[in-house]
Amino acid sequence: MAQVSALPRQHRPDPLRALGVVALNGMFDEMDALGVLRHAIEEILPDDVAIVSSFGADSAVLLHMVSQVKKDLPVYFLETGKHFSETLDYVETLKNRLGLTNVIAIHPDQADVKRFDPDGDLWETDPDSCCHIRKTEPLEPITEQYGGWVTGRKRYQTAERGVLPHFELTSDDRIKVNPLAYFSDADVVAYRREHDLPEHPLYAHGYKSIGCAPCTSVVADGEDPRAGRWRGLNKKECGIHFDFNGAIAKPMVAVEKHNLYKDGAFIADPFHEWSEADDAATARYTHVPLPVFLEHRETFLANPHPLGLLVSPGERIEDVKDDLSRFASIAIRFPAFTDGRGYSTARLLAERYKFAGEIRAVGDVLADQIPLMRRCGVTALVVTHEPTRNALVEGKLAQVGIFYQPVGVTEVPVGTRPYLRRAS
Repeated sequence: MAQVSALPRQHRPDPLRALGVVALNGMFDEMDALGVLRHAIEEILPDDVAIVSSFGADSAVLLHMVSQVKKDLPVYFLETGKHFSETLDYVETLKNRLGLTNVIAIHPDQADVKRFDPDGDLWETDPDSCCHIRKTEPLEPITEQYGGWVTGRKRYQTAERGVLPHFELTSDDRIKVNPLAYFSDADVVAYRREHDLPEHPLYAHGYKSIGCAPCTSVVADGEDPRAGRWRGLNKKECGIHFDFNGAIAKPMVAVEKHNLYKDGAFIADPFHEWSEADDAATARYTHVPLPVFLEHRETFLANPHPLGLLVSPGERIEDVKDDLSRFASIAIRFPAFTDGRGYSTARLLAERYKFAGEIRAVGDVLADQIPLMRRCGVTALVVTHEPTRNALVEGKLAQVGIFYQPVGVTEVPVGTRPYLRRAS
């Protein structure tokens, strides 16, 4: 694929453009995707429009239409560095099959990747930021070159896209064109079959919407086609799309606050709670209750996906000491009016078993508990109590200088003479 070198161009706001876009949306039949695309390329934005394609499950349909109108239309592919190998192969398959002559790869800035995602695992803890450096940032200078661009979004994909029109006016007066806005999943499948278009290799395996490999999972029958994207997170869009009402422009604005506090900030939580509907063989990014893990231990150990463990008061972490390396995160429940067993569990994990993954506190996590939680080995906190959230954000947690339970071999219990303290 060609590489991109972009220079931004200036667009002067046109107060009549919004009215023109409204008129455009009344000109075409809902299913006249080819007509919408042809009018945009040849009449509205001649030589001033491009397409951004994910080369995902549905991409062949829109790219086939592009090939009928203008084979050398610039087709930009965000090569995030996290795609399935099957997707990279599919890019070449469609390019050759459809005769597309101007497919251009966009790569993230390697300096940004090195700075913000040196280990390649940012998607686990902060998928919004991962999307920003791998998609939004690289794409912005590209869209600045054009008066408009074409997307493959459709109304049926998510509730947020349910109001999607054929033409949108972006906040910077560019026109976004959505030829397939009114297509259903059945329409996409029928078009692909009618024109004998090659299917994405992962589609037959249950991947109905395909993005980066770490954040894409199989979609079950009856689920939203995009349910497999960022599964378990309150996230539906990567941030590159926006429409006239802002619902798609800023997908995270209206959602709940992040509750996971880690490494000095509240971040998106990749994990979710275990439910009775979950399957031990396929669960991923789930905190499995310790008794459930023990009941289905062999199945969980064979499960290839990242898992967490949930430990409640009275449960013995010793019972899974040989399996601790299986977990990326261990959540310790601190119910209201709890005793000290949660703190002891954290100490066992950190000191006796040298657990190297995330140890998080969940439940009734309050400001006055946090200093002790941290001393006992807790590295992450799920916080819903608003004053505690504010104290963390503002760095105003109370400083505790004396503890009744010593940690390690250097601290001395209150009232104990130092020379009477054993070293081990």
